[in-house]
Amino acid sequence: MRELLRVATAGSVDDGKSTLIGRLLFDTKSLFSDQLAAVERTSRERGDGYVDLALLTDGLRAEREQGITIDVAYRYFATPKRSFILADTPGHVQYTRNMVTGASTADLALLLVDARKGVLQQTRRHAFLASLLRVPHLVLCVNKMDLVDFDQAVFEEIKDDFRGFAAKLEIVDVATIPICALGGDNLVSRSPSTPWYEGTSLLHHLEELHIASDRNLIDVRFPVQWVVRPRIGELHDYRGYAGQVAGGVLKPGDEVIVLPSGLTSRIAAIDTFDGPVDEAFPPMSVTIRLEDDLDISRGDMIARLANQPAVGQDIDLMVCWMADAPLRTRARLAIKHTTRSVRSVIKNIAYRVDVDTLHRDEAVVELRLNDIGRVTVRTTTPLCFDPYRRNRTTGSVILIDEATGATVGAGMIL
Repeated sequence: MRELLRVATAGSVDDGKSTLIGRLLFDTKSLFSDQLAAVERTSRERGDGYVDLALLTDGLRAEREQGITIDVAYRYFATPKRSFILADTPGHVQYTRNMVTGASTADLALLLVDARKGVLQQTRRHAFLASLLRVPHLVLCVNKMDLVDFDQAVFEEIKDDFRGFAAKLEIVDVATIPICALGGDNLVSRSPSTPWYEGTSLLHHLEELHIASDRNLIDVRFPVQWVVRPRIGELHDYRGYAGQVAGGVLKPGDEVIVLPSGLTSRIAAIDTFDGPVDEAFPPMSVTIRLEDDLDISRGDMIARLANQPAVGQDIDLMVCWMADAPLRTRARLAIKHTTRSVRSVIKNIAYRVDVDTLHRDEAVVELRLNDIGRVTVRTTTPLCFDPYRRNRTTGSVILIDEATGATVGAGMIL
């Protein structure tokens, strides 16, 4: 089975994100003939002098009319080495919430820069968001190099400028590649137009990037999603706990604790659709059987006895607010954390982050649409959690409006 890499594109307006994805799909032969024919027809109708591959991801009518990306578009493609899910995220400031949605599960962020404009305020904004969301890898693609005659000096200046800013953020791995998305330079293969560039093509970088060590294989975390009780035939005594491994490595014989009850047992077996396995690790979906019959239900967390998550009701979050109505102190919201849903109240709003300057505005009394800030929530029942920087699954929550059921915020536990 091929390893999956989740990629989110980001950058300023009209830097070529949609064109880059379209070109990758075209050059890797991941398009159906009718898809390409539809793009060619639309390009002719708009009077374009070329086939606009950005139309492959800009599917909304408003996007095509304005030539911008509004919503997150997901595209899947595969090579013999790896499978990919590409999230084309908007570049506009007012769609910050869409960018957060697309990057929240990404293994890598592709940050595009127009070679003519260099590093802009929006470039820094998206780099900060990628850092905040703990995206492990970042690739700075200096696009439209053909419009600056593939000048190495321009590329090096942009590279140095961005690395100076990235040094202030928690970004560990940064690669920089000169490309021309429209012409396909340095996307699938090395371009003869950049003989001074000694790195690999973008696709080669995506295929060879090591991501296995990005997952937390130390802290065992298994949120229970479903209790499996078939009660039929030979399985009438079967009791298993199904879910997706959120951290660590689980093996039969391991001593575990169930939270928040504190009951302990040992793993008797680990079952999958294809049969029993000797170990389970992220992001495997498995069913765990224990040696003892315990009172376990959806929302409980299975962990190691000597390595447990924090358990508490007062939780500090970095929140990206996604609703039109502002977030204020004493607001009542539902919280979804792993497989557990609880009610909560906002105790305090500590500050709002100015994403452009990284300044903390501590005088703020509310968070508005697309704002990012630190808040403290009080939940009705305890949650079992880790800091987001340690585990992106057990360290994240979504905030839900109880009246409408709409998702109004995304939170990272501090």
